[in-house]
Order: sequence, then structure tokens, then C-alpha cells
Amino acid sequence: MAVMFTPAVPANPASSPMSHVTYKIVQHDGGWAYTSNGVFSEPFATHAAALAAARRVAAEQRVPGRTEAIEYETPDGKWHTETAAGIDRPETDVEDAP
Repeated sequence: MAVMFTPAVPANPASSPMSHVTYKIVQHDGGWAYTSNGVFSEPFATHAAALAAARRVAAEQRVPGRTEAIEYETPDGKWHTETAAGIDRPETDVEDAP
């Protein structure tokens, strides 16, 4: 299954708007898949299977996690450390237009 990533957020979630992730059900690779931000899941044999998987992934994205420090390198070669708040989860939805 494709893994969807949510961008790092400020340590104070009240200081920024909540992100939103939409999963769309589409025909893909001879079957059905869900997609978000140009990234496709693996193909599923049926529309119903892709829809169920998208709903499961959308629900998992909303589950709070732990607040952790993260490090990443930007394209210009600079390293950054930020706090990813475990409670700052995106709103999610699934779009299905058969």
C-alpha cells in the first residue's frame, strides 16, 4: 500500500491551519487505485477494494501520534530540525466519482 506523508508542522498547532488530505478513487494500472497529491496506491482488482483501502488510509491519517523532533535536508543542502506535533493530524476525505 502506498504510504502518504503529511508535511512537518510547527510545534504550536494553533498557529497554523489544519492540513487537508483528499484521496480520490481512480482507474489505474488495469484496476482501481486511490491517489493523493499525485501519488497512487497499488492497483486493486475492484472499485470496492480501492474505496475500502482509501477509507482505511484516510481514517489512519486522523489518528494522533507522538510529538517528535524531525530532521530533514532541503534541496539547498541545509539541515533543519522541527517538532512534529503528534496531535496535529490532517482532516481527510475520500472522493469517489464512479
